[in-house]
Amino acid sequence: MGAVNRIIKILIVDDSRIMQNILKNSFDEKEAWGKTEFLTASDGEEALKVMDEHLIDILLLDWNMPKLDGLSVLKKLRQSDKYRQLPIIMITSEAAKYNVIEALKSGVSDYIIKPASRKILIDKIKGFILGT
Repeated sequence: MGAVNRIIKILIVDDSRIMQNILKNSFDEKEAWGKTEFLTASDGEEALKVMDEHLIDILLLDWNMPKLDGLSVLKKLRQSDKYRQLPIIMITSEAAKYNVIEALKSGVSDYIIKPASRKILIDKIKGFILGT
C-alpha cells in the first residue's frame, strides 16, 4: 500500500459546520494515501454545484439536510454516467434498517452511523482510495 501521487479531493456534505469540521479533523496530514483536499457543502444543492466545478474522488454525505437531502443527491448522482462509480459514503444518524436498505438500493457505496469513529472512517476511505 503506497501513497497516491495526486491530491485526493473529498467533498463533505453536511448542514452542520461542526460535523464538517469533525470529519475534516479526523484526518492526519500523513494518511497512507498522501495529500488530501477537503471541500464542503451545507446541503445537496450546494454539493451538486461544487461537483460541477471540481473533480471529486470521494463524497461523504449526510442524509438530513435542507433544500436537497442526501438520499436525493445520491439518487441523482447514480443516474449520471459521470458519477455512477463515485465512492459515496453516507454518514448519518439515520440508523433504522429500512434507511440503510433504501440507501444501499439507491447505490450508496458505504454507510456509517453517526457518531463515526475515526478508525472506521479512515479505513473505509482508504479502501476506496487504495482499492483495498
